Amino acid sequence: MTTIALPATATTCIGDVDNRAAYVGFGLAYILGHGTTAISQGADPLIALPGWLPPALLGAGLAAGTVFSTLAATRAQRGADKHNALAGKLLGLSWITGFAALFLAITGLTAVAETADLPTVLWPTGSGLVVGLLYIAEGVARRNLVHYTLGTWLALISTTALIVGTPGLFWILAIAGGGAYTVAVVLERRRLALIR
Repeated sequence: MTTIALPATATTCIGDVDNRAAYVGFGLAYILGHGTTAISQGADPLIALPGWLPPALLGAGLAAGTVFSTLAATRAQRGADKHNALAGKLLGLSWITGFAALFLAITGLTAVAETADLPTVLWPTGSGLVVGLLYIAEGVARRNLVHYTLGTWLALISTTALIVGTPGLFWILAIAGGGAYTVAVVLERRRLALIR
């Protein structure tokens, strides 16, 4: 009698990563950071806020989301086979590449256009585009439809927001982007319940 040895499988499926904490951090960044920017800008702002407050709220949310995303990616690496571990590392490096390219693009466009306000428009929308595209890639690699759909939505609304200018683009990012992260938290919970 001949037996065939099957290859050992990874103890953790790459789609099992819980992204809820990261979604909450990034969602708060969108809602509070972009939201306070939206209400405090324009010809007739709704509320006068100190100039440092919106970027501080945005930065705090982005920092929290980044930490939780990094922790989730690290958990995904544990028990992964060589192929999946390499994919995870390459996805991690893609974040650095994406934002370095965005920095260079915004710096170059600002220099060529000689418009001082251009970074104010391009950083939030460009960041949403880069994050969206990276979420799409991560969604494919991790076989996570919630992540993929969220990335698609963020890429589309961020680039659409360019059409309306300020402060409208901040309203779009706060409501449509922050709302998408809120929906993603609920859907992620359901997704995890189905695969466990």
